[in-house]
Amino acid sequence: MPGLVDSHCHLQHPAFDHDRVEVIERAREAGIVRIVVPGWDLPSSEAALELSDRFPELIQAAVGVHPHHVAEADEPTWARVEELAVDPRVVAIGEIGLDFFRNLSPHDVQRAAFARQLDLARRVGKPVLVHDREAHGEIISALLAWVEPAAPPVAPPGVLHCFSGDAAMAATLAGRGFLVSFALPLSFKSATGPRAAAADLPATAILVETDAPWLGPGADRRNEPITALRVAAELGRLRETSPEAIAAAARSNLDRLLGLESRTG
Repeated sequence: MPGLVDSHCHLQHPAFDHDRVEVIERAREAGIVRIVVPGWDLPSSEAALELSDRFPELIQAAVGVHPHHVAEADEPTWARVEELAVDPRVVAIGEIGLDFFRNLSPHDVQRAAFARQLDLARRVGKPVLVHDREAHGEIISALLAWVEPAAPPVAPPGVLHCFSGDAAMAATLAGRGFLVSFALPLSFKSATGPRAAAADLPATAILVETDAPWLGPGADRRNEPITALRVAAELGRLRETSPEAIAAAARSNLDRLLGLESRTG
């Protein structure tokens, strides 16, 4: 499927240490032309930049501290994240957000870190990659307050990564310019909210991702970027269009998000 993107993939994860280059080559052979690699803490953010240096034609780096890890972040860590954020090789701030399902960091610490990183993204002029699990209402409120209430911005201000909300949430945030990204759980019949959202959103609001190495096609199987083909196929079924049309829309939307329109052919 030439031109496909994986808008959220943790290729720096140790799960890829033994065959990372082979995974990347499989992605290329499958037609994937861009992979966004977000950090989840400081070391993984630095590793994302290293990967973007090794594979600059394919990989784009984002930096940030995931809600699972914000309780571990001290002031030197935040200072270094801010240094990385201004690096021109960094295309977004993420993965950031709220996770009230696993609760690996206290809620008040999560909220403060999310606000801090939203402010950082505003200061450096970069979009955000937002994690939301069982925190839909607070995510909506935070993002609507963060984006100016006037007309939606020319470039999307961010992405709802691995969307798990409902159609109303997706429509509200897409109406303020955000992109909504879908991963393989979209294929589960139990994913009624994401499936309804995927069917209703305008083509200008959708993205495709894998969240690899997580969210693989089986309980014991590692995920990798080529799963994006299955996500595009499921989106095509839900939207009554072709996987190729999904791939083209997702690539165009990701390029708008990252300010890369001029690099696409």
